[in-house]
Amino acid sequence: MPTSTPTEIRRIPMIRRYQTWLEQQRGLRFDSYDALWQWSVTDLDAFWQSVWDYFEMQSPTPHSAALGRNVMPGAQWFPGAQVNYAQQVLRHVDAAHAAGMPAVVIENELAQVSELSWPELRRQVASLALHLQAQGVQPGDRVAAYLPNIAQTIVAFLAVASVGGVWSVCSPDMGTAAVLDRFKQIAPKVLIAVDGVYYAGKAMDRGQIASELRAQLPTVEHMLVLHTPFATQPVADCASWRDAVARDDAAVAAFTPQWLPFDHPLWIVYSSGTTGLPKPIVHGHGGIVLVALAMKALHNDVGCSYDPASWGERFHWYSSTGWVMWNSQVAGLLGGTTCVIFDGSPGGSKDQPDWGVLWRFAARHRVTSFGAGAAFYANCMKAGLDLAACGDLSRITGLGSTGSPLSPDVQAWGTEQFARMGTPDIWWNNLSGGTDFCGAFIGGNRELPLHVGEMQCRMLGAAVQAWNEAGEPVSEAVGELVCTQPIPSMPLYFWGDQGNQRYLSSYFDMYPAGHGRQPGGGDGAPEMGGVWRHGDWLKVSRDGGCTIYGRSDATINRHGLRMGTSEIYSAVEALPEVLDSMVVDLEYLGRESFMPMFVVLREGLLLDDALRARLAAAIRQALSPRFVPDEIVQVAEIPRTLTGKKQELPIKKLLLGQPLAKVVNQDTMANPGSLGWFVDYAQQKKQAHAAPV
Repeated sequence: MPTSTPTEIRRIPMIRRYQTWLEQQRGLRFDSYDALWQWSVTDLDAFWQSVWDYFEMQSPTPHSAALGRNVMPGAQWFPGAQVNYAQQVLRHVDAAHAAGMPAVVIENELAQVSELSWPELRRQVASLALHLQAQGVQPGDRVAAYLPNIAQTIVAFLAVASVGGVWSVCSPDMGTAAVLDRFKQIAPKVLIAVDGVYYAGKAMDRGQIASELRAQLPTVEHMLVLHTPFATQPVADCASWRDAVARDDAAVAAFTPQWLPFDHPLWIVYSSGTTGLPKPIVHGHGGIVLVALAMKALHNDVGCSYDPASWGERFHWYSSTGWVMWNSQVAGLLGGTTCVIFDGSPGGSKDQPDWGVLWRFAARHRVTSFGAGAAFYANCMKAGLDLAACGDLSRITGLGSTGSPLSPDVQAWGTEQFARMGTPDIWWNNLSGGTDFCGAFIGGNRELPLHVGEMQCRMLGAAVQAWNEAGEPVSEAVGELVCTQPIPSMPLYFWGDQGNQRYLSSYFDMYPAGHGRQPGGGDGAPEMGGVWRHGDWLKVSRDGGCTIYGRSDATINRHGLRMGTSEIYSAVEALPEVLDSMVVDLEYLGRESFMPMFVVLREGLLLDDALRARLAAAIRQALSPRFVPDEIVQVAEIPRTLTGKKQELPIKKLLLGQPLAKVVNQDTMANPGSLGWFVDYAQQKKQAHAAPV
């Protein structure tokens, strides 16, 4: 076993190794990253085939092309190939274990530490997979999980994937109504739940919620419960997790994941819009594996634990299971990297706030790649945290950030902290992507210069541009973030979406079929397809750097977790005092997000602290504490269109500093007189929350 540290051994970035491979194996040499990116988004077939070959993807059957049909939506990737996410993970068992690397390291708030070896990961996955098959789970059956960020959740996911089941998880910090809004749509056959959690210094029962979920999900035929010491309400008529993963016999030893078509459904994740239930987004095995491998290695610069060139790498990205970054954390296993997980609050408790928790955890477990939401770093700076007092962080070679724009002052603070600890050139890997395609459009490149407040580059294979209202690409100006070519991890479809109507309206309403794309046929040329509009404001600089200015639609984005405003309205308008409501999320580059809620109360009622507390409690219980507004204000009317639609986006733009005449046509409004109050409110907030655009 080598004794050198990772910083002494792996100084050739993964993206440089890939480019060397391209030159040696494909005869392709690029003089700049921009040239490499241009190739990756114009010759999609060659680029994605290179990703398949570089990472030595396996299939028992050949594929006829990397991109069989180039159209959005409906692109056909690797026709004929068979894959399995779990197979890609478990292929690393022997090599990673021989190198002495664990698969998962986990610690909780109670300072309980455990490791899951690669062979033990394989055994537990096989045992649970056989248990699921014995319960009748077939490929395509949905398995819903109500589990926190623990090792057992990873085992459950891999077991479901290995038998071709379709995985879907909600975090135990979500309210019952929010979980049911998601799981009811997908009609799960099996429910896996935890009966208690420990978070922010408190033990919390989840047995009652687990029982309610079972009662409200009539399609569930089998329930597995992970028993904890934190439960006070027993769950009846369920099987034990411990028993389901205890098997260790010849059948377990012989078990292998099933080979599945490249586009077989892997999981259902949820992203909320401004109307209706959360969108149940279906992603496929092959697309997720390919995009995750490319992102982790080439852009996040996370290597393989068993690879001598990246010996000892340990990857941590703090997340709950309700955020797509949990999927990103687990994806470290696809390349054989050790995943280091913290189960608990990153900021201590309400009574004892402590923003050094994750840093001390990272020091103890020798984390080499550290990631978290942008809000986490901001909280650390505000708390006056001294990272040098948190332990030896010298193994960290990269800091990842996503969820919302990372402000320049926060990035400068973190850089200065690491410089004081002897790492003057700490690399910031700032990402922007989404649950929608479980990837990133914009990210990092260890070989490119860092500019504070700016993301380094557009991701390889991501044909991202900023477009103006006429659908024309712009540079050095803010526009709509669009993607003009397909990516393998884009959704297969939304579950239960008849005729793809909701899918099309979510991403292709602004630039539908034929907009900005030329008709074509073979050789990877695009057909008449739509252009993906993501819903973010983007500026691309002349050197390829990117800046995100927040959401361009009315979706709520609280520290990386998106929620539809309709879900918040359902929670607060259930209170008898509330007649109407509206909420907007104001994200600012370099400033904190600010989310006000406006409520119309029954005649004669005034908004007081007691009612504000009840409104906050209703949101906290139905959804999550993350979506409690920063301010709740009483208004006489909510601005609406002639058809009755709440004017969320115009009010958001108004509060971001745009003039009233530019954001709304008052002739299309049912109550234009309501706007005067919001104009005054915007003026009051202008100094503190002026728009950067």
